[in-house]
Amino acid sequence: MSGGGGQGAAAPVTGPRFVDSIKRLVLWNYGGIYFFYFVAWQFIFTFMGLWLDDQGMSSTSIGRVSTVMALTALCLQPLYGFLQDRLGFRKPLFAFVVVCAALIGPFFQFVFKPLIDVDQTLAAVVGGIYLSLVTYAGVSVVEAFNERASRANEFEYGHARLFGSLGGSFASAIGGVIWATNPDNIWWAASFAALVLGVLLFVARVPRQAAGAKQAGGESKAHKVSKEDIRGLITDRNFLGFVVLMMGTAALYDVFDQQFSIYFSDLVDHPDPEALFGTVVSIQILLEAVVMLFTPAIINRIGAKRGLQIFAGILVVRVLGSALFTSTEALIAWRLLAAVEMPFMLVSVMKYITRMFDVKISATAYMLGFGVAKSLGVALFSGVFGRGYDKYGFSESYVVMSVVILVATILASLLMGDDKGREAPTGELADGGAGELDDERRSAARA
Repeated sequence: MSGGGGQGAAAPVTGPRFVDSIKRLVLWNYGGIYFFYFVAWQFIFTFMGLWLDDQGMSSTSIGRVSTVMALTALCLQPLYGFLQDRLGFRKPLFAFVVVCAALIGPFFQFVFKPLIDVDQTLAAVVGGIYLSLVTYAGVSVVEAFNERASRANEFEYGHARLFGSLGGSFASAIGGVIWATNPDNIWWAASFAALVLGVLLFVARVPRQAAGAKQAGGESKAHKVSKEDIRGLITDRNFLGFVVLMMGTAALYDVFDQQFSIYFSDLVDHPDPEALFGTVVSIQILLEAVVMLFTPAIINRIGAKRGLQIFAGILVVRVLGSALFTSTEALIAWRLLAAVEMPFMLVSVMKYITRMFDVKISATAYMLGFGVAKSLGVALFSGVFGRGYDKYGFSESYVVMSVVILVATILASLLMGDDKGREAPTGELADGGAGELDDERRSAARA
């Protein structure tokens, strides 16, 4: 299944320059959406493990929270993908994610904490389901909506996405201070960030073709997504390889990070390891934003498949290095290496999907190929490695994890086709619905 962009002689693809896009208000709007969403995201994933550990949860139970989060996302993402492709640029699904994020503070204070004292298994299930609505399931809606909007408004997805890195860095920087005053305040800060996010989503510019469809048809019509479209996607060999890669790399990126803060805090030589970890994460994500400036141009030149292979290689080095070299300086270095790793993954994932598959179902392709595959991997590996940490220790488990990543990368590389020379549709064609829009306009003219 082709993404609708023409395939040339593997010539490098060009894209909008950051110096031009930064002058446009629409980039700042979508950049702000990313900033405040990932402020809330970073609060959750930087401090959730520490907070649950402080509440008395075992490593196995903490792993179970992540497993439930992944399973919830696994159930929701196919539906979310189908709905978002039909909604196009309309915002109700995104708004639902924002409302759930805004209630994070009350949930942790009045539901999650009391449940942990009653029953850790029940708390893991309830907490995992709710947190997934904001994170593992919710992020798929955020990313799919914003990627489509970036092509419609003709700016690079990566240039808006770097604001998410800045938001994460900001959250990590202030998170340590908030944690020191009262760990529970972390969750109220996440709620505040979500409220600002809601305002920015409300005023976000509706791309031209969505407005045009509404005017032409008299009402905002849903996209036509057929069973044949979905069947063609899931039987595509490129898609199968992409799924294997996401299960064996992107999922283990999250599994590795879930309890790395505990590993880090136990080994570093520092009077306040939690504050040090927050500072390191803040620097890492700030560097990530800098790398994100240049990543779209690099991926346009080398291709998204090669970008994904580079991401996987860096992940192997980071996981294996964390197992073998555990001095304070080394652990800081391994964490900072994620500043290169994450931009290559994010940009390459989006460019591979929109270049290799039909953009009309880009949300479905993203949520099945990235979201569901990643959720399956997290659900499978969180419990396995959570038990491994308890039984064998972190270092031994990290060695096994690095081998799994390497094997998955090799297998996926054999299945995935090369996207170099392909270009994703932009502007009026970004939503893959130009033909439908023309039909609606012709019908309206005849009427």
